[in-house]
Order: sequence, then structure tokens, then C-alpha cells
Amino acid sequence: MNRILLKHTDVDSAGCATLVGRQLEHAREVLHVKEGNTLRVGLINGPVGTARVERVYAGGVDIRCVWERELKRSGIDLILALPRPKVMRRLWSQIAMLGVDRLFLIRAEKVERYYFDSHVLDPEVYEPLLIMGVEQAGCTQLPKVSIEKQFKSFIEEKVDTLYPAKYKWIADPSANQLLVSSVGDMQAADRVILAIGPEGGWTAFERSRFKDVGFNPVGLGSRILRSDTAVVSVLSLLQQMKEARP
Repeated sequence: MNRILLKHTDVDSAGCATLVGRQLEHAREVLHVKEGNTLRVGLINGPVGTARVERVYAGGVDIRCVWERELKRSGIDLILALPRPKVMRRLWSQIAMLGVDRLFLIRAEKVERYYFDSHVLDPEVYEPLLIMGVEQAGCTQLPKVSIEKQFKSFIEEKVDTLYPAKYKWIADPSANQLLVSSVGDMQAADRVILAIGPEGGWTAFERSRFKDVGFNPVGLGSRILRSDTAVVSVLSLLQQMKEARP
């Protein structure tokens, strides 16, 4: 945990809050806080800053926060064919840690329907995992999650309206061009979206529907990656490419 995240309801108008639960355990067991110490803090989907430890006692740790600045969102959105539930559970924190703005979990032909019945898609399950990922990254913005069970309606009714920009890619092992060769004159502020398929890959129909709404196929190298490995690899690469741009 590289930044303690607080909910807006945890902090009063004077910036005072009390650490409880997991944050309290971290402050005591890892940081070994004492009165007068300074902590790195942030508001979920809000600014970052520092907090002075005012009081340490059996029931909690009282802090006073000073907010310093807002963090910019990465501008990276991800369409992901829903993986197996146990894989998705591992990915929640990784996706948040790597700065995804919007996450669309979609149905594809090679995605089992019962995956969408899993409790791993319940907000009370995945939101704590997103928070853990963002805390590790030292950021504050949680991905906005949308679960789309109908592939055809999602592609036809939502994607083209949401993403008129040119930086739209679909990961495809058979693509002639690599992702790293496709960024062109992309700037740090540009929004990009990338679609990653299921373990068995996109079908020809699915690839054609993405192409119809402006997605360009890109490869990730000569090796065939599992979807969870591809997610982490691609997001890391996109973050680096955007941060290297003006």
C-alpha cells in the first residue's frame, strides 16, 4: 500500500479522519505510525495529499489531511472478453494498478455464459480489489466498470458512440502490425481503447464487427499469451508509451 485511500464520507470538512479496518492495520503493522508522523493519503476518485497523525489509540488512528493536487486519468480504456472467474478475481487489482479508466467486460462466443453469474462481478467483491490496486499504485482513480452480456448490441449501439477517436485497437495474434508500431503521433492526453479476447481468441465474426466500428488489429509479438498475461503486458506497454509522449 503506497497511498492510504479514504472515502469522501470518511473525511470531515476540516480534513480529519480516523483510520480503521485494513488501513488501520497497515498503519500499525507496516508503517508503525506514531503521533506526528506524516502519511501519503488520497480520496477515492479525488485528490492526493498528506496527513499528519494526530492520535494513536486502541480503536484507531486519527489523522488530519491536507489535499495538494488532482491526478490525471490515464486515458486508457479496456474491452475484455470476460475470463474465468478465478482469473478475473486476480485481474481486478492489476487492472486498477495499471490505470484503466473504463473497463468493459463483454460476452464473446468463446466465453461461457455462466461466467456472468459469478459473485466475482458483484461490486462488493471487486471494489475492495480495485481499491487495493490503486493504493499500491499510489493513485486514487478507480476504473469505471461496465458489464456487457450482449456482444452485438454493445458493438453496434455503444462502442462507436463512445469512441469516435482513431486510437482503437483489437489484439489479434494474426495481425500484421504490432501494437508498438501503431501508435503514430499519439499524445499523452489522447484516449485509447484496446480489446482483448478470450483464451480461444476472437471469432472471425467478432473481429469483423470490431473492424466495422474502427478498431485496427494489432499483434503483441510472436508468442501466444493467455488473456490475463496479455492484459498486464498491454496495459504496462500503453502506460509507458503514453508517459513517454508530450
